[in-house]
Amino acid sequence: MGRRILAILAAAVIALVGAVLVLVYARGADARAVAAASPSKVYVSTSVVAAGTTLKDAVRLGQLTQTDVAARAKPAGALETVDENNSDLVALTDIAPGQYVLASGFGDTPLGEKALQVGAGKLAVSVQLQDPARVGNFVRPGSMLTIFMTYELAKLEKKTGGSTEKTDVGSGTSILLDNVKVIAMGDASLTPVQTTGEGGDPAQQTASFLVTLEVTPEQAARLVHGINNYTLYAGLRGSELKIDPNLAVSDLTMLKDKVR
Repeated sequence: MGRRILAILAAAVIALVGAVLVLVYARGADARAVAAASPSKVYVSTSVVAAGTTLKDAVRLGQLTQTDVAARAKPAGALETVDENNSDLVALTDIAPGQYVLASGFGDTPLGEKALQVGAGKLAVSVQLQDPARVGNFVRPGSMLTIFMTYELAKLEKKTGGSTEKTDVGSGTSILLDNVKVIAMGDASLTPVQTTGEGGDPAQQTASFLVTLEVTPEQAARLVHGINNYTLYAGLRGSELKIDPNLAVSDLTMLKDKVR
């Protein structure tokens, strides 16, 4: 009789321990499932991030955006934050759109040399701009620019005998190209920099840089003509900007505005 009671008690204890173990395991499994399904912040690429683009610029230009992903689906090494510790790092290679961004894809110096990538049906044309004319050092690959051109204005007057006389009437500025994409930056000059001024005196040197733009063939013809004949200036575009393509000013209109 005593043995039977001991056996019953032992079975009850074993059943109780088993029930506790099952309950602990179930709670642990629930916790693991919740942790695996809980959202985690990661960055994804929405457009091509060119090699050499800084993290902060990629985020500012909307090339990288933050999204939620289940912890179980988060890639190892995914980029989760952009802060003062990594914002100045640059893309080591081009990052294609529509993929999770890895923190290891950014570093101090881009890897190797690569051919310039130009969109289908487009041309790459480089224009030499002085430092202020390229908006300082804020222009990066992926930036969108408006190119202005400044030119001399002249008036043709008919003289006695059928001849014509050209009279300078000041200068004007208008839009050459709008909403063109920067695909590369450089610090070399396409043409030799003038080393002497009038009278053989050394000419004042101003830092100049190459900005390579992606343009259509029609835009390329206008840009090349502008490079060879006009003074060019670049403006960095903001989002949702609309510019009248016929916008233009001249010395005459500026003086009229001032008189008003």
